[in-house]
Amino acid sequence: MGGKKKLGLKQMERQQGKEDEAKAAKEKKEGKKAAPPEKKRTIINVIPPDAKNDKVVAEVKKMPVLTPYAVSSKFNVRISAAKQFLSQLEQNGAVELVSSSHSIKVYKPCA
Repeated sequence: MGGKKKLGLKQMERQQGKEDEAKAAKEKKEGKKAAPPEKKRTIINVIPPDAKNDKVVAEVKKMPVLTPYAVSSKFNVRISAAKQFLSQLEQNGAVELVSSSHSIKVYKPCA
């Protein structure tokens, strides 16, 4: 019913010609640019750190609040691995659960 009217052949040729000229002028003006630098991808571990390692537990106890995001960014692991790690620490008694919802759990280190 409504909508934009179709262009005639002559109008489409003119429009295509203008676009080609603009594109050529832009390339000529810019010259040849160097390729954009490649983004460095950081490797994220899937395996959580060892919950029985004393050094790791000491690092965790220095943190005031433990969330899966904080642990994952600190130890460079995935969020799912951080959740497993925090549940292992809770079973070992190194941390205790403070608050929980359907999406996030908040822990604090035990003294």
